[in-house]
Amino acid sequence: MAGVVVVGSQWGDEGKGKITDYLSQQADYVVRYQGGNNAGHTIEFNGKKFALRLIPSGIFNAKTVVLGNGMVINPKALLEEMKYLNEAGIQTDHILISDRAHLTLPYHIEIDGIQEERRGANSIGTTKKGIGPTYVDKYARIGIRIGEFVNEALFLKRLQEVLPLKKQEFPELNFTVEEIFEEYKEYAKIIKPMVTDTGLVLDEAFRENKKVLFEGAQGTMLDIDYGTYPFVTSSHPGANGVCEGAGIGPTNIQTAIGIIKAYTTRVGAGAFPTEIDGELAHFIREAGHEYGTVTKRPRRIGWFDAVVVNQSRRMSGLTGVSLMLLDVLTGLETLKICTAYSLDGKIIHALPSTISELERVQPIYEEMPGWKEDITQVRSFAELPVACQNYLRRIEELIHCPIQIFSVGPDRLQTIILKEVF
Repeated sequence: MAGVVVVGSQWGDEGKGKITDYLSQQADYVVRYQGGNNAGHTIEFNGKKFALRLIPSGIFNAKTVVLGNGMVINPKALLEEMKYLNEAGIQTDHILISDRAHLTLPYHIEIDGIQEERRGANSIGTTKKGIGPTYVDKYARIGIRIGEFVNEALFLKRLQEVLPLKKQEFPELNFTVEEIFEEYKEYAKIIKPMVTDTGLVLDEAFRENKKVLFEGAQGTMLDIDYGTYPFVTSSHPGANGVCEGAGIGPTNIQTAIGIIKAYTTRVGAGAFPTEIDGELAHFIREAGHEYGTVTKRPRRIGWFDAVVVNQSRRMSGLTGVSLMLLDVLTGLETLKICTAYSLDGKIIHALPSTISELERVQPIYEEMPGWKEDITQVRSFAELPVACQNYLRRIEELIHCPIQIFSVGPDRLQTIILKEVF
């Protein structure tokens, strides 16, 4: 039995898609357990690049891919993504969808925009894909689940119950039950054969000693409980969200691989202690193509933050990490690593719980020499320049976790395995 979790261990966009794609070559099942089409995973191989939002990155390799019950699913967006893959010659007939996942509908997307506008200067920078409002309905116990969606009579009944409630709260909404039902019942007919109790499927997979790979979206610093609240997502992206979001028990998870960049990025508003700007940020942004897969927004750039990764390690019980985009730092004379924070004159090694405190922390840096050699063709740790080797070793020491994989480019062949995961 092998349950492996791939976890974004900063603010998302770390390169989870590439590692999931790589590891899925050995997996029987790949499972997404949270989030919706606010996520963006980019996979590149054989000279082709694919951008995925809802469908797990393992779609290209695994025998079965699962959209778990912890996800919120926009069926229109899902079908568009499937069509996009089909047109590229990628089959999607091995997708299973949890009957307990929640449905994102047009009014959720509209509400997302209304709420951001109402917040004004206090907006949190959502992707306006309706994710937060869908999770709100889930916990308010008025959400519509996929199992209800694919039952035409039940879907209509639930819409008739829920939409009037949403209109009371948001008078700006001008959708009617009939127009949503008429459009979305057609989507339901297409996805119905894929809908099942995926918890049972995974239980059987583990009992048959299959290899199961769990893929999160976003990053642990966006965790609703442990991230930089309120500038967070609406679910649990870390390994702590797998059991709830996939319907399995904790004893099924043997390995948790944290995906980290050789530096740090963030999209949207919120505190970012190691943020840098100016020419240096521009250099890293362009070298790393740091623009959102979903939003195309330029990502904010910062130095590697060991405090952030340590917090992620604790939350997810990381057994190893995969360090991505190491090649992006090539050419920088000096590198900085944040080893701790100073808050009101006191040294701390964890993120404060309040945003007001987090906005006041000052990063404490350690400087290391950079390297100028091109590393995009290296295929082993020994081939790296000495300064690059020292950078990786120091990160390992600071985060108390071994680097099992490192990446020197976007292609599968530029992925160097130091210790096998499966």
